[in-house]
Amino acid sequence: MPLDAIYLTHVAEELRSRLTGAKVDKIHQPAKDEVVLAMRGNGGPVRLLISANSSHPRAHITTAPQENPASPPMFCMLLRKHLTGGKLIEIVQLPMERVLDFSFQCTDELGEAVTRHLIVEMMGRNSNLILCGQDGRIVDCVRRVDCEMSQQRQVLPGLFYHLPPQQDKQNPFTVSLADVTEMLEGISGSVRPDAFLMDRFAGIPPLIARELVFGFDPNLEDLNALPLSERYTFAAYLVQTFSRMREEAGIPYLLLKNGVSWDYTYQPVMQYGAMVESVPQDSFSSLLDRFYAQRDAAARMKSKSSGMTKTVTNLRNRTARKLENQKIELAATADRDALRIKGELVTANLYRIARGQNKLVAENYYDPELREIEIPLSPLLSPQQNAAKYFKEYNKAKNAEIFLTEQIEKGSVELEYLESILDELGRAENEKDLNEIRAELVSGGYLRQQDKKKRMKTQPSKPMEFVSSKGLRIRVGRNNSQNDLLTLKSSFKSDLWFHTQKIHGSHVVLSCEGGVPDDDSVREAACLAAFYSQAREGQNIPVDYALIKYVKKPAGAKPGMVIYDHYNTVYVTPDPKLIAALRG
Repeated sequence: MPLDAIYLTHVAEELRSRLTGAKVDKIHQPAKDEVVLAMRGNGGPVRLLISANSSHPRAHITTAPQENPASPPMFCMLLRKHLTGGKLIEIVQLPMERVLDFSFQCTDELGEAVTRHLIVEMMGRNSNLILCGQDGRIVDCVRRVDCEMSQQRQVLPGLFYHLPPQQDKQNPFTVSLADVTEMLEGISGSVRPDAFLMDRFAGIPPLIARELVFGFDPNLEDLNALPLSERYTFAAYLVQTFSRMREEAGIPYLLLKNGVSWDYTYQPVMQYGAMVESVPQDSFSSLLDRFYAQRDAAARMKSKSSGMTKTVTNLRNRTARKLENQKIELAATADRDALRIKGELVTANLYRIARGQNKLVAENYYDPELREIEIPLSPLLSPQQNAAKYFKEYNKAKNAEIFLTEQIEKGSVELEYLESILDELGRAENEKDLNEIRAELVSGGYLRQQDKKKRMKTQPSKPMEFVSSKGLRIRVGRNNSQNDLLTLKSSFKSDLWFHTQKIHGSHVVLSCEGGVPDDDSVREAACLAAFYSQAREGQNIPVDYALIKYVKKPAGAKPGMVIYDHYNTVYVTPDPKLIAALRG
């Protein structure tokens, strides 16, 4: 669910107790709408993530690794200029609003003490991250809003900062019984109770609204159908529940559906019964960090790879269409012997054909029963030219078969290669992986070099490292180029090589250390091969494995393409928990 105001209240309280008095050491901006402040206080170093992402705006302490761009964005440089060395003195949240104001005591260019404000507004697509000076003027922001974008409120450098317009809703923590009773008495027409709660009270998200209704009456679907006495009871229930929520310390709960992270909240959820499990967490910050880290990384990679994915998908589709057309043309050449027979029959019956004749009916001496055959003729051609025409079409079809067979073989290899690239793009974990895939496509002539300026050389990424339950090293290639290096350059001939059978995926190498690997290690390596493949969501995936010495790369083959023999096959089902254990 989106981060609601009540949950944010608990997060802000945690941040105050942990970060007040901490100094800013470093500032990074891993994404255009996200900054990370590396801070140091009495509790030691800590990293504060502040995000104005339109889908998942939030602020919390993070331990997840962040991949920073090679050169920091301008907003990051601005934050470094104004906030580096500053001390966090206060965190303020507007009541029942998704706005946090981080106040820092800093030093300006003249050495004077000044206060800077880093304000994060967490309001969906209108989310923003704003740096303000001591006088309340905006220094800069992540999303600039001019008068064409909004007539009510502009957010631009140099303007005074104004709070977002408040919604006409009641604060559930200060509302009185009389106010709620009056709201319920004024209801007319069909009104869903959860919609009523979200429309009338600030900070109540859909999940909590449904949970409040469920706690009163699981079967309540229309407030207008409630008798007046029941409405008074419902009003008293709401005021009592709001009071309890205000006075009691919330507990962060991670909601699991089928064992997978599904949602989060600050109280146990009962409306779904056994379908959803409420698991308490250590802190509100760690819950947000755990919940969003993997989702944000996947969304960021999808965004960064979208251009390449679109290009490769178009190439794949074009190659597939071309291949299909060539197969149809090849099928048409299968009947070429009929052209040769017609040519020979016309040649044998030249004496019977007159110029201008449009057909020949002759005995087919290639037919065991010597039945007659009707052969179309062109009246504009002589009998000899008609015979030559059939022989020419026959030779053309024969040559086309040779050519099309070669082209179909090349096209099939091309299609397989492009499919493998799409699989790699879907499994890329960071920008370095994407850069290596892009370099591979550029070297293969599929993409143009984006710019010809001399770029700073980066260290190539290494294969993913795992350790089997018996302590054997397992390496997994991240892309085609890395698969080649892993399989053909950096492994011993006595190591075991794994790959999903006729399914695109990574090369996996189990280091045998000169001995015979145990069955558990073999199965675990096979699970890794199945997990890092297109079949990661399937069951009973066939995985072939063979000694490295039996794995060869044909001359001129595409990156990542190999042939192998003397292999065995094992069937495994990918298990994310096992993969995490092997990585750990």
